[in-house]
Amino acid sequence: MSILSKSPFALLALCAPLLFAQDPGRIKAVGKPGNAGVWIDGKYAGPASRFTVAEKYDVPAGEVEVVIREPRYEDFSTKVTVRSKKTTKVKYSLTKRELAKPPFGRFRLGGGEPESYISVTAGDTSPVYLNGRFYGYVDELNNAGGGILLNPGTYELSFDSPIYGTVKQSITIEANKVTVVPLRRK
Repeated sequence: MSILSKSPFALLALCAPLLFAQDPGRIKAVGKPGNAGVWIDGKYAGPASRFTVAEKYDVPAGEVEVVIREPRYEDFSTKVTVRSKKTTKVKYSLTKRELAKPPFGRFRLGGGEPESYISVTAGDTSPVYLNGRFYGYVDELNNAGGGILLNPGTYELSFDSPIYGTVKQSITIEANKVTVVPLRRK
């Protein structure tokens, strides 16, 4: 004989969490710079805005940690309480980091889709990390004219892309040279 046949309340007890689960709320990050990335409870959610329009991200109701990152700025972190079916606005203003001093080499990704309106709105916005720090998105680093200037040295590159897969490798940046890491579709 099962527990359900012994007590009519057993079924109600099993289903109660489903019946009383709260609908999600949303997070909307508004501030400068607008192209910063948004992380919610440690997971990348997407850019704060696209083409100056703030994005909204569904999150479970309750307390969440929101981190805003942009490579040239200090991270911004806050905890907010998200209410069911409501949008919680996170206002931020990032503080600029001290500029790196030359010499520089340039790092970029290669072989992916060139950056365009389509790639930015529907392309690969997977975050790219160097030595564990956010440095931009796959689509903004994958064209011949793009990339980022870095001081010479060895860096640990990592990103997890739905298009190109997981990349984890060491790269060496040399002064006045371009280092290209090729991309290949999965």
